[in-house]
Amino acid sequence: MMAQVYEFVWRILHALLHLQRALICWFRVRLWNWRLWKRAVAALLVPVALGFQNHKKLGPSAGKRGLRRVRWGADGKSLEKLPLHVSLLIAEDELHYTDIANLVVWCMAVGISYVSVYDNQGIFRRNNARLMDEILKQQQELLGLDGTKCPIELLNNGSDKQDHQVLSCQAGVKMLSPDDGKPSIVRAAQELCRAVEQKERTAKDIDVHMLDSILRDSVHIPDPDLVLKFGPVESTLGYLPWHIRLSEFISLPSHTSVSYEDFLGALKRYAACEQRQGK
Repeated sequence: MMAQVYEFVWRILHALLHLQRALICWFRVRLWNWRLWKRAVAALLVPVALGFQNHKKLGPSAGKRGLRRVRWGADGKSLEKLPLHVSLLIAEDELHYTDIANLVVWCMAVGISYVSVYDNQGIFRRNNARLMDEILKQQQELLGLDGTKCPIELLNNGSDKQDHQVLSCQAGVKMLSPDDGKPSIVRAAQELCRAVEQKERTAKDIDVHMLDSILRDSVHIPDPDLVLKFGPVESTLGYLPWHIRLSEFISLPSHTSVSYEDFLGALKRYAACEQRQGK
């Protein structure tokens, strides 16, 4: 009888021991899960807090500039084709440096490598330093980038950049005037005539390809793929007659207060057009 009692008590104690172990394991698991949960919450909240602090430190204007850079870069990549060289032809009497500077910066932001600016009075060419200052100012204002991070190079007539490579985060800017149009063809013809007169060349050597080579060397940039003409005048106003054989022309009412949406719309029209290359 006593043996049965001892056995019964022993089984109860054994069951209690197992229950104790089970409870200890359960509490450990709960405690471990609690710690994991706290770590997970901390991992989520800390980057948010840091991002909020960084956003406060950068300020709203810096945030907008960053969004602009991302958006405009994505716009350029989304286009089916992007011009290598965009020319801005201003057929208006009143010229606004800030609006032209904005257009140049937008070209740079979407990935266009060369931008030229033309007016039939040659005002921008005579005041190229003023326009370049405005371009650098708007680059900082719109993109938050200074000239050292994304340089803009002013291409003068004496520039030695003739390889026509696609620039990386860089825009080559050239000011053009009527002197680069028909007068440049006259100068090229005179140069060939002098070469024949001095017996450096023969008359048989002169052909279209030679004239084309001389004219291209005088401009130092590739032919414009797209010419954005601003103003009501339906004329090219003497703009580079030799270099626009394959250029696409898109007219906009005015460069004054032109918006980025207007500019992007013109690029989309260019991307959608079918170019027959003179065929």
